[in-house]
Amino acid sequence: MSGTDRTADDEVRTFAAAPAARGRGFAVTWWGRAWLKALEDAALDGGQLRAGRARAREGAVGAVSVRPGRITAVVRDRDGSAHRSDVLLRRLTDEEWDRFVAMAADRAGHVAALLDRDMPPHLVEDAASAGVELLPGLGDLEPECGCEAWDHCAHSAALCYQLARLLDQDPFVLLLLRGRSERGFLDALQRRGAPVDDGAPADGGTPTGSGSPAGVDAVTAFAARDILPPLPAPGPLPPEPGQPPSLDTGKAPPDGVDAEALEFLAAATAARALRMLSDALRPDHGQQPVEQELTVRQDCVRLAAAAPPAAGRTVGHPTASLTGRLAAGAGPAPEELDPAVRAWRYGGAEGLAVLDGEWVPDTAALLRAEAALGAAWEEGDRPALRHAGAGRWNAAGAPPEHVPAQLRYGPDGRWWPYREERGRWVPAGPGDHDPAAALAAVTAVAAESAE
Repeated sequence: MSGTDRTADDEVRTFAAAPAARGRGFAVTWWGRAWLKALEDAALDGGQLRAGRARAREGAVGAVSVRPGRITAVVRDRDGSAHRSDVLLRRLTDEEWDRFVAMAADRAGHVAALLDRDMPPHLVEDAASAGVELLPGLGDLEPECGCEAWDHCAHSAALCYQLARLLDQDPFVLLLLRGRSERGFLDALQRRGAPVDDGAPADGGTPTGSGSPAGVDAVTAFAARDILPPLPAPGPLPPEPGQPPSLDTGKAPPDGVDAEALEFLAAATAARALRMLSDALRPDHGQQPVEQELTVRQDCVRLAAAAPPAAGRTVGHPTASLTGRLAAGAGPAPEELDPAVRAWRYGGAEGLAVLDGEWVPDTAALLRAEAALGAAWEEGDRPALRHAGAGRWNAAGAPPEHVPAQLRYGPDGRWWPYREERGRWVPAGPGDHDPAAALAAVTAVAAESAE
């Protein structure tokens, strides 16, 4: 690109893809037709122009991004393939912009016409007299396309035809292409003392008559994902969540404020944020289920599981009083918090639901469970399993420990291992689609406990 413009705006305007519009012209205004003339005079292959015009009429041009010196869109072919296409136009230099602004400041009618979304011919003529060419001429529209054509192809031609429609609606699109946004141009005029009524409210809010939207609607923003520059690669994942500051100021906290609880919540939130960031960076992040809203019991168990007590208490680890509050919230009995925490660590909300027995398998699910149990072991190796109801099977356990074990069948077809401790069943491992592997986890936990 020739020309320099150190103060050019960085603004990018994105226009949503237009629907198919067969039988309609692409340029109604004289400046829109001048834009197309620059394209049609320079293109070497008329067939590509005709193909591009057809693509634009059929609505094959995606969202159009306009920035200083460049327009961009993704254009689809009839076979479904798509190509990113760019058309470049030289930005005006700082000196050229100074001359254009000086000319417009002396002619209030030019500014008024632009604000009315009009570009009178004498504005362009006066700009040319000042040595500034606003509209492109022969050879000024430089194509770049993913199809690797060296001249204007059907994709860049379709983009140019689509832009002619945008120019019809707003000539400030041309000024942005040349290096200045509408706001930047009007600000430059005001610095020169030219009266500008752009509809801006007295409180400095968003202009109401300038035609520039206050933001971009969600559909347009989503459409721009294929044409905006890619985001930089994410940085390295922190090895651990940061420690929140201590809120112990040596003074009594205000009434109703529990400093220890706030420290704990801050630490638990940091740990959860790190886990969510880690999940977001996984290649299969888009296929992961969306987290559901938690009940009070689930959230209390989650908090208790997120920040286990340390040997020497540090900021963010629960005290006995905090653990008691979480146990009361997890209910129904404080002594049930420990198995609930184990269930959460092994399987989150699903693991806790299995502990609570929230799902009772129907006849079809029981038949699938029996079939899975029958196929999990070689003939003669299957342990003695006794159906205990509600999708639960008790086993004496595998040698040498022979720890009483239980398998619980979940709604997603996974088997959850449980072991007996002090007369109650507690979680012993994560869920597994193989009941034999799940049962083996009970033996592994027993061996670890014995060491």
